[in-house]
Amino acid sequence: MAAGEEKPARRALWWRRHIVLLAIAIVVAALALDAFVIEPDNVQVNHYVIHAAVQAPLKIADLSDLHTRGMGRPERKVLAILAKEKPDVILITGDTLADPFGNYAACMKVYKQLSALNPPLGVWVVRGNWEVIRPIRHEREFYREARVNLLVNQNHELRPDVWLIGLDDASEGRPNWAEAMQGVPDNAYKIAMFHSPIFFEVIAGKVNLALAGHTHGGQVRIPFVKPTWLPAGSGPYLEGWYEEKNSRMYVNRGVGMSNIPIRFLCRPEVAIITLEP
Repeated sequence: MAAGEEKPARRALWWRRHIVLLAIAIVVAALALDAFVIEPDNVQVNHYVIHAAVQAPLKIADLSDLHTRGMGRPERKVLAILAKEKPDVILITGDTLADPFGNYAACMKVYKQLSALNPPLGVWVVRGNWEVIRPIRHEREFYREARVNLLVNQNHELRPDVWLIGLDDASEGRPNWAEAMQGVPDNAYKIAMFHSPIFFEVIAGKVNLALAGHTHGGQVRIPFVKPTWLPAGSGPYLEGWYEEKNSRMYVNRGVGMSNIPIRFLCRPEVAIITLEP
């Protein structure tokens, strides 16, 4: 190559390298924007219909892992979704508290907004691992003031044909299945609520429908790579539907985040599950 041709060739090579670096930087910035800003607020609504031995349709709003720090954008979106969906009952499978250092006052605000939607059969909640690790004093009074119903190894008749069973968290608490089932009619349609999905291994075949959370669906999902980090108590469950011994379980990806404030290819969700006769 002649000396006069070297400089243009070097400049062309310099530009090509910098264009590649710029393209990589743009992709990284776009992915970071999605993971930190866009996806955490982009709440997805998933609708499911189950044909069940019930006397009339029952529309359930299934929430989990709100990890709330107050009425932010995700919480407002959830409220707007529920106001539009008008469920018969709202069920929350634990971890409304943000983390062990979370603020129960923030939970109170969110609970009151949910109860203000006035679902005909109420708002029901079970403890998650964070509520067990950092218990609140006068727990029952707190939930009564929040106008939501706490179940800890207890049950409640939603309708004569549908009973709700709420368990303590399996990873940090003390779930007691025998205690929780006392008085539940054998012929009722049984819905179990618990936080850590590993408990499904205990009650599969004993309930019709189980609702759990805890996993966040992995929270950060890399294409073609199995999630390598899931919290203790997840077991073999990640997200969505599982069936065993004629029992079905739905593992909700949750609304909030923990440990790291990002979601990637794993949107927050509200599940609307309708039982149809």
